[in-house]
Amino acid sequence: MSAPDELLRYRSQFPILERTNYMISNSLGAMPKAVYGALQGFADTWATRGVRAWEERWWMLALEVANDLGALMNAPENSVSIHQNVTTCEAVVASCFDFTGKRNKVVYSDMNFPSVMYFWEAQRSYGAQVHMVKTDDGITVPIERMLEAIDEQTLIVPISHVIFRSAYIQDAKAIIEKAHKVGAYVVLDTFQSLGTVPVDVQALNVDFACGGVLKWLCGGPGVAYLYVRPDLGKRVQPKFTGWFGHENAFEFAIGPTRYAETPYRFMNGTTQIATIEAAHPGIKIIREVGIDKIREKSKRMTSRLIELADGHGWRVNSPRAAEQRGGTVSIDMPDSQQVSRELLAREVIVDWRPKAGVRFSPHFYNTDEEVESAIAAVADILKSRAVIA
Repeated sequence: MSAPDELLRYRSQFPILERTNYMISNSLGAMPKAVYGALQGFADTWATRGVRAWEERWWMLALEVANDLGALMNAPENSVSIHQNVTTCEAVVASCFDFTGKRNKVVYSDMNFPSVMYFWEAQRSYGAQVHMVKTDDGITVPIERMLEAIDEQTLIVPISHVIFRSAYIQDAKAIIEKAHKVGAYVVLDTFQSLGTVPVDVQALNVDFACGGVLKWLCGGPGVAYLYVRPDLGKRVQPKFTGWFGHENAFEFAIGPTRYAETPYRFMNGTTQIATIEAAHPGIKIIREVGIDKIREKSKRMTSRLIELADGHGWRVNSPRAAEQRGGTVSIDMPDSQQVSRELLAREVIVDWRPKAGVRFSPHFYNTDEEVESAIAAVADILKSRAVIA
């Protein structure tokens, strides 16, 4: 008999688990029950305190949540700022640099998340020379080719820590070391890693790291984070700025900004208070559970998914080695897009992506039985469709 799963004691904190087999934390984490209270608290504060809420809670809320997020990636205190989404984070980073000089090369892979890709492609009009490293197998990014592309002309390397389609974990350490060797900077997108794969920004010595809370951190949409290495944060000056980035925001000074200390230095306009409040319960739970424990359970469940898919002869579009795989297994069974629709109709919550197939993403709150039943549902759908045909 297997040992009891201690992480399942948190399961009751997520209402949607009572009625669904929720296998989609790579896209939207299950909402913690405490979000109801967090949003009620926001509304009550606004209703009763009005504009006084800024000085009594709202102004410091972004810093409080940012430091909780920073603790999850071993970031020094006050080195993480809060934003609306990852594209905004990337834009803040890009605004710190000039692409009109000889060092103007941007290196990334075709496995990056498209929103990030679109942003950096758009920087060509500002002088950026964009170099895209292409995958050979649709699962991994060739590390040798990536390292070779990073040269003395490279200014910045925006990469995903874990690839969204395949869950392949890139060798971020090697990429960062090569970038630093030639004088370039790295922006590490940890959207698909933080919360299910350990991230240590200090051990990696990464320049910038960003991501969002709506997936593995169970924080909902509208909140992203940007880490800036502290020594770098004192030097760079983002051109994408605003009144929150001013050293004395309530002075409402006329003319050029005088930059605030980090992390407010990297912020711009008014923060999104309601979504930051909603994000906090999930972040607190992840901190309490512990990412190392989440990672061990994730490796076990995703390994089982691969074993079950192999038993049916379906193609697996994720790394087979657990240490190279994040929290998702992409399975391309026959007619996979339609299968994903039928799984949703059966309350097995998954998603489908081109060149990936159906993405199954169990989290710490899922049971081993749910992994088994999700694959059994696929087999039943395919069997039913074969009988009908």
